[in-house]
Amino acid sequence: MAFQKVDPGWDVGVGSVPGLGQFHQMPQRLNLTALLVDEYDTAIDFFVGKLGFELREDSALTDDKRWVVVAPHGAVSGLLLTRAVGDRQRKAIGDQSGGRVFLFLETDDLARDHLAYTRQGVRFVEAPRHEPYGIVAVFEDIYGNRWDLIEPVTGR
Repeated sequence: MAFQKVDPGWDVGVGSVPGLGQFHQMPQRLNLTALLVDEYDTAIDFFVGKLGFELREDSALTDDKRWVVVAPHGAVSGLLLTRAVGDRQRKAIGDQSGGRVFLFLETDDLARDHLAYTRQGVRFVEAPRHEPYGIVAVFEDIYGNRWDLIEPVTGR
């Protein structure tokens, strides 16, 4: 299917698509990041019970599929918890980034959250360290996905 330029105002702005010319820059944002999980309730228990996220939505789509969104309190974006279906997806649980840090959780007090998460049994794979951009500690979720817990440098 080919895209066609239908709006004469489309060519005002930045960016280009070969053969279509310029396109208008629209405000955009990332809304949800899909995270493969084994079971919805197990994942909710971890993200809400251990990390303190809020459960924003838990709606049945079919008898075995749900729309489950969790997010840190006050965050604009969140995680869509998606139950893996089939061998390929099940094998990717906990390895969606090939062993690298996958998600970045910003905090205003790393020491407070590091202590709270440790008390909740969250496994940190690196001790907190100072970097030019802030203080960071790496932890794993229940599936093995790596996260950076970051307290950014203020005034940057």
